[in-house]
Amino acid sequence: MHRKYLHPFTFLFVSIFTVSAGYAQQNTVTPYLPSHAQMLQAYANVNKLDSAWKKLPLNYTIRPNWQSNGRQFWYGMRAADNQSDYYFVDAEQGKKQKAFDTRKMAEAIASVTGKPVPANKFRVTQLVYGADKKEIRLKYNDAWFKCNLDNYHCEKTADTVIKTYDPNQPLQRRRYRWESPLNDSLSPDKQWVAFVENGNIYAKAVKGGTEIQFTTDGNADKPYGEISWSPDSRHLVAYHIDPRKIKEVYYVLSSVPGTTRGQLKSHEYDQPGDEFTTYEPFLFSIADKSKLKVGDEKIDFFGAPALHWRDGNSRYFTYEKVDRGHQRFRVIEVDVENGKTRNIIDEKTNTFIYEQRIYTRYLPKTHEIIWVTEKDGWRHIYIVNELTGTQKLVTRGNWVVRDIDSVDVKKREIWFNAGGKNEGEDPYFLHYYRIGFDGKNLVDLTPEKGNHSISFSPDRKYYIDTYSEVNVAPRVLLKNTLTLKTITELEHQDLTDLLATGIKLPEVFVAKGRDGKTDIWGVVYRPANMDPAKSYPVIENIYAGPQDSFVPKSFSPVNEMQSIAQLGFIVVQIDGMGTANRSKAFHDVCWHNLADAGFPDRILWIKALAAKYPQVDTSRVGVYGTSAGGQNSAGALLFHPDFYKAAVSACGCHDNRIDKQWWNEQWMGYPVGPHYEQQSNITNAGKLQGSLMLIVGEADTNVPPESTYRFVDALIKNNKDFDLLTVPGAGHTDGGPYGRQKKRDFFVRHLLKAEPPARNYQESSVE
Repeated sequence: MHRKYLHPFTFLFVSIFTVSAGYAQQNTVTPYLPSHAQMLQAYANVNKLDSAWKKLPLNYTIRPNWQSNGRQFWYGMRAADNQSDYYFVDAEQGKKQKAFDTRKMAEAIASVTGKPVPANKFRVTQLVYGADKKEIRLKYNDAWFKCNLDNYHCEKTADTVIKTYDPNQPLQRRRYRWESPLNDSLSPDKQWVAFVENGNIYAKAVKGGTEIQFTTDGNADKPYGEISWSPDSRHLVAYHIDPRKIKEVYYVLSSVPGTTRGQLKSHEYDQPGDEFTTYEPFLFSIADKSKLKVGDEKIDFFGAPALHWRDGNSRYFTYEKVDRGHQRFRVIEVDVENGKTRNIIDEKTNTFIYEQRIYTRYLPKTHEIIWVTEKDGWRHIYIVNELTGTQKLVTRGNWVVRDIDSVDVKKREIWFNAGGKNEGEDPYFLHYYRIGFDGKNLVDLTPEKGNHSISFSPDRKYYIDTYSEVNVAPRVLLKNTLTLKTITELEHQDLTDLLATGIKLPEVFVAKGRDGKTDIWGVVYRPANMDPAKSYPVIENIYAGPQDSFVPKSFSPVNEMQSIAQLGFIVVQIDGMGTANRSKAFHDVCWHNLADAGFPDRILWIKALAAKYPQVDTSRVGVYGTSAGGQNSAGALLFHPDFYKAAVSACGCHDNRIDKQWWNEQWMGYPVGPHYEQQSNITNAGKLQGSLMLIVGEADTNVPPESTYRFVDALIKNNKDFDLLTVPGAGHTDGGPYGRQKKRDFFVRHLLKAEPPARNYQESSVE
C-alpha cells in the first residue's frame, strides 16, 4: 500500500472526505455545475482571498546577515500591515531580541531626513550592532544612520564598511563545464608572453625579445587560441579552432510606442543538430619550439575545457569531455612529453548522462577526484584515484545525492544534501549530511521530518535550518554544527490568520505508477467551500521537464493552484516518471521520449485520487502549463484525449527541433532522428480533441514564438478549433495577469460549463 503523510491541520478536512466517501456509497455525488450568479460569487470570493493572502505576514524563511565576528547576525521579517520587523541574534549565547521598534525608528529617520518615512515602507538593507548593543548603524535608502537605541536619537553618518560574509558560500568555488578556462598571456615564471597574431601562436621572451612562432597554418577563418601555460612555464596548451557561427532566430515587436511599424529583432540561438565550434588541442614546447598534437580527438561540444595540472608535476594534466549526445563522460589525462592520452574516468550509458549535474572536485595534493554519478542506478559520490583510475564508492543505497555543498580536504569530509535517505518520508525531501571520504561517519545535520534548507555561519560553527512540508508550517532553528543540538528556535510560522481565511491546506497524495510498484507523489488543492455531495472538475498544473522535479515540498498553501481551486476546481500537481531526483531508471523514461511526459503515471494517480474521493470528477479533467509545461499540456489533448478534455498551453516548446539545443539534445539525443518529428505537437496537430487555448509572448527569447505559430498553422490546416492569445511585447510567460485571467475563464467555460464575468459589459463580481 502507498503511504500518505498528513499534517494535523488537514485532519478535519480529510475526515470530512472520509465521511463523504461513506455518504457516496449510499448517495451518488452530483456534478458541481454552478449558475452564472454562483460563478460571479466565486470570482468575488477568489478576489477577496487573493487580497487577504497578500496582506498576511507569511514568512517561510529568513536571510541571516552575519556580523563581522561570525557569532551574531540580524534578519528581517514581514509583520502585520506590510511592516518589516528586525531581530538580532547572539548565536553564542542563544539569545534573540528585537533589533529596534520599527515605528520608532522610522519616525527617528524621518526627523533626520525631513521626509516622511511610513513604518510599512521602512526597509533596512544593512545593519551593524555596536559592541554594547546600545547603538546601531543602519542603511536606509542608500544613506547610513547612527542611532541610539535608548532614546532613538539618530544622525547621518559616513558610509560604514562592513566585512560581509555569504553564509551560503561553499568552502570552495565550483567550476561548471561551460565556464571558459583561464587564458594566460604571461607565463607563471614571468619570463614569456604568449599571444595570437594572424591566427597563429607566438611566444616572446620578456627580456631579450626572443620570439618563437609555433604555428603557420592558422588564419582568420581557423585560428589558434585559448592559450594556457603549464605551471613550470615550459609548455603552452592551445587549440586549433574551427569556428561555427551561431544561427539566429527572429521575432517582431508589433506594438512599440511611438512607432507605426513593427520592429524585427533577432538573437543567436542554437537549435538541435546545429554545428558546434570544434577545438583541436596542441602542446607547444618553449625548449625545442615544437608543436605536438594531443591525442586524436577534437573537442566538438561546448568550448575549450578547464585544465587540471597534477600537483608538483607539470608533465600531466587532465580535462573533462562530454561527447555530444550526452552518452559518454570522460576525465582525460594528457602527457605533455608525447601528447598521449589516458581515460581516468570513462562513463558510458545507453540513455543519457545529465551533463548539467556532473560534479567533479580535484584534489591535486592527494591525486584524488571526487565525482558524482548515477552509474550504479542512483546518484552517488565516488572518489577516484587520479594515478590508477580506481574508484571507491563513498555513499550507497536507494537514495539520491542531490548536490555537493563543499569538501573539507583537511578533515577529509564531504558535505552534501540528498533525498530519499530518511525512511518513512517523501523521497523528495532534502536533508543535509556530511560523510568521511571513506564512507564512514555519516552525520545527518537535519534529522527532523520535512524539506530542509540550511545556511552556515562564516566559520561553520553554527547553521540555520529551515524546514517544512507543503502543509506543515515552517520552523527555523539555530543549531550548533559540532553537537547538532538546537540552540534556539528562531521562527515558527503562526497559521491562525491564514486558516481564518477559510482555505484548506493542500494534501499530499501518493499512488502507484505505471509499473504498479513505484510511488508517484503529488499535491491536491481544493475549494474552501467544497460540498462533499458534489463532484468537481480536476485541473492539473503540469511541468514534465526532465531537468528537475516540480511538486512543491516546502510550505506552499498560497499560490496560483490554491487560487484557481476556489473557482470550483480540484487542482493537482504531480511528478511522473521521466522527471529528476529519483532513480536513474525513473529518470530514463524521458530518453528519446519527451512526449511521454509521465502521462501514464499522472492518469493513474488522478484515477487513484478519484477512487478514494468521489468528489474528484475524472470525466472533466483539464491541464495547464508553461514552456515545457506548454508542450505537455497541448500534448495531453493530442496523445491522451480520452482522459484530458481541456488544456491551456503557454509559450510551449511544441517541436523539440525548434527549441534550444542544449536542453533538447540532453533528453532527445543527437543526432536529430525521426523520433523528434514523431513526437512533435506540430506533426500531431491533426489528432487534437477537446478544448485548447494557446498563449504566446511575441518577444519570447527562450522558446521561439514560431514554435507556437507553427503549431497554430498546423491546427488551422487540420481545421481544428482553438483559442489563441498573443501578448504584444511579452517574453517567455504565461501571459501575465491577463493571460492567467483568460486561463481561468477558459476552464470555467469548458469544465464548469459556466460563464465568467462579462467584463466588456461591466458585469462585476458579486460583493
